[in-house]
Amino acid sequence: MTDTFSDDELLAFLDEQLPVAQASSLEELLRDSSDLRQRLAALIRRRDQGGHTVGEIWRRYRISCPTRSTLGSHLLGVLDEPLSQYLEFHLQTIGCRICNAVVAELEESRQPEPVKTDRRKRYFESSAGMLRKDD
Repeated sequence: MTDTFSDDELLAFLDEQLPVAQASSLEELLRDSSDLRQRLAALIRRRDQGGHTVGEIWRRYRISCPTRSTLGSHLLGVLDEPLSQYLEFHLQTIGCRICNAVVAELEESRQPEPVKTDRRKRYFESSAGMLRKDD
């Protein structure tokens, strides 16, 4: 049961970069498996003692993650096909939580938000009497 997840997946879990479904599954296993908890603790100790692997550095600095502007260009459909395919792979297959969160935020910002507009109007109306014109 402890071999269900690789060391790289466990480290990704610690960095909150494991896809949600896998992270949930791992959390369930961690509750029931002391062997898996010990393995995870050993990985934490090794990482805290300065043992760095290429994979850890790659994950920590998110080397394969595109920039916010590249993700925005992808949403607009203006990227070359190879790069667009990579981004789909990164977002869907790899399931990068950070990049998926950026995409969700970008998609949300593209939508008109009547709630924000309404709130802004109410703030203005409630403070309009507070504004004074200095003569």
